[in-house]
Amino acid sequence: MIDRAMTIIDITPSVSARTPMFPGDTIFSATRSWEISGECPVNVSEVVMSTHTGAHADAPLHYDAKGKPIDQVDVSAYIGPCAVVHVIDGAPTVTREVLSAALDNISAVAPERVLVRTYDRLPDLWDENFTAIGADAIDWLAEQGCRLIGVDTPSLDPATSKSMDAHNAVNRADMRILEGLRLDDVAPGVYELIAPPLKLEGLDAAPVRALLRTLP
Repeated sequence: MIDRAMTIIDITPSVSARTPMFPGDTIFSATRSWEISGECPVNVSEVVMSTHTGAHADAPLHYDAKGKPIDQVDVSAYIGPCAVVHVIDGAPTVTREVLSAALDNISAVAPERVLVRTYDRLPDLWDENFTAIGADAIDWLAEQGCRLIGVDTPSLDPATSKSMDAHNAVNRADMRILEGLRLDDVAPGVYELIAPPLKLEGLDAAPVRALLRTLP
């Protein structure tokens, strides 16, 4: 486990062509546009990627045709105290009861941000059977004043979902979402989250460099 004496914990997986993606979504690629040589003093690269690659923030526009794009959301939701909870039981869905019990074990008060670790180790390949978050769990978090939920999976909802129940519950509560985090070795507890998304104008999501800072 990571030593709590550390100040910063990077919970962002590296992004490359090996990054698992939803089937049919854009695979990351990078090419060198300019290269240091006798005629050029710098390296510059071009990248092609989905807005949902690796650690990313979903904008309301992702699940609501009239929702705000990522450049218009309040970034304060992505910065501040958060709880990391473990639900590594292989169940298909994290329910309200399970999430409530996990939070009770680490904090007397539900914080405004909750990150849910469902993997013992983040897989290197696409996993269509990842653990989803139940809409009832989202509704309960909203009742507690939670502003953001983050997961180490590609989505809050099951890979085959067409109804997007968890995302719609987030939308009703005007919460924010982080997906694709790497929470390997992060102990349950209360931390400070620092994970603002890139300000991509008019888009449905944006990559983040997600960090946790241990609290004194």
